Amino acid sequence: MIDKNSIDRSFEGQLSEAETRQLEEAIIGDPELRRAYVEQRWLHAELLATGEELPDLLTEKPEAGFPRAAGWLSAAAAIAFFASTIYLINTGDSQPTVATLIEAENCRWSGSELPTAEGAKLGAGRLALTEGMATIRFDSGATVTLEAPTTLDIASSMRARLIEGSVVADVPDSAHGFTIDTADTEVIDLGTRFGVTTTDLGSAHVFVFEGEVEVNQNEAPGKTAKTAKKLITEGQSIRIGEDAVSPAKSGAGEVARHASLVAPGKDWLAITTAAGRGKDAYFRMTHGESFGADPLIMVKETDLADANRRKAALTFDLKQHPLNRITDAKLSLKLESSGLGFSSLVPDSEFALYGVRDSAMDKWDEDGVSWETAEPFDISANPDAYEPLATFTILKGSPNGVVEMQSDALTHFIASHPDNLLSFVLVRTTGEFNQQGIVHAFASKEHPTSPAPTLWIQTSQE
Repeated sequence: MIDKNSIDRSFEGQLSEAETRQLEEAIIGDPELRRAYVEQRWLHAELLATGEELPDLLTEKPEAGFPRAAGWLSAAAAIAFFASTIYLINTGDSQPTVATLIEAENCRWSGSELPTAEGAKLGAGRLALTEGMATIRFDSGATVTLEAPTTLDIASSMRARLIEGSVVADVPDSAHGFTIDTADTEVIDLGTRFGVTTTDLGSAHVFVFEGEVEVNQNEAPGKTAKTAKKLITEGQSIRIGEDAVSPAKSGAGEVARHASLVAPGKDWLAITTAAGRGKDAYFRMTHGESFGADPLIMVKETDLADANRRKAALTFDLKQHPLNRITDAKLSLKLESSGLGFSSLVPDSEFALYGVRDSAMDKWDEDGVSWETAEPFDISANPDAYEPLATFTILKGSPNGVVEMQSDALTHFIASHPDNLLSFVLVRTTGEFNQQGIVHAFASKEHPTSPAPTLWIQTSQE
């Protein structure tokens, strides 16, 4: 906890680097703590300036006044220095604050211009959240929750600009007209709760949970009107670049961030779904189309909207590898942004990986499979056909890193499988409390930059 004791410890060099950064952010964001810092710093400097001479100053005769004067001149210099510090700090505080960072627990930041300590007062400037979820309360009364990774520029108590990422805004009557801009869109509140996502290339998605918003969209050059205005009401959404206003539906996903997978060790071999007869796809309930060619594998569980449920299947071809010599195994997936739903509407999410016991099911068609034709992958209807192998958790606001699954059950399943094709089913077991909760996504073998699902195996030497 940052307090006046932390200031004293900083003067003695007793703070870690992380604690020092936290103290600096707290001082910038808290006027009362800033005043305490200046006062204690001044007192500390004065004692340092006069401390060594103090015994002599107390014992010297008055007529030997030069050393005494020199001591007090040092103190005066310290006073003058810290008076200038007070001036500079107060000058830096001249910019009015327009918001407060009210929640920032377990967050990581990178490239922010504004203080990121919980409780910090915020003026105009940039916040760049790389991990976690953070909430800002604007002085107008509007609250905005950032879902990592997100970059937001605060302009005033009534306006912010979303550079990249996802936010959810709750706007009371006092902040009627609160606005969130993206590269080509202006979203104006008309008394509502809404969400906005955008990528660094400017594409955006606006969804209204309650009330109504006005969306002013910049149109392509050459058109007569400069902007296209639409009113979006509860339960509706709009994707910038699409003409229709409709309930939220499946999309292609955001531009991905590149990441490479790191081998568990030098003696591990990598097999991806792109190798040999490997394949990957996801299935969406009530949708007859195939998603086998998509760059993302999407997974979601919900009992609020059946049409939003998704599960995935992965098949690996281990033809070139003797299964009975496998001694360890690990499955890696690259987490990506789906561009669908909001992380704040879903708890920390649990996932489960199942192995498909029946080799006949390994022959599923990636290009033609759908939820209906993927009935053999229905775990609840045929639990004996599947073997639970591993689980993992994705926390709210997690960065787009690599998810890894490793267990004795996974290794045994691979080593004892009767066929060189191995299939797995991936499901999310955690539901949601709003049907616009996030759709989790992983890179498929069709992804242009990120690695395909990868099965790492380690074999014995004999």
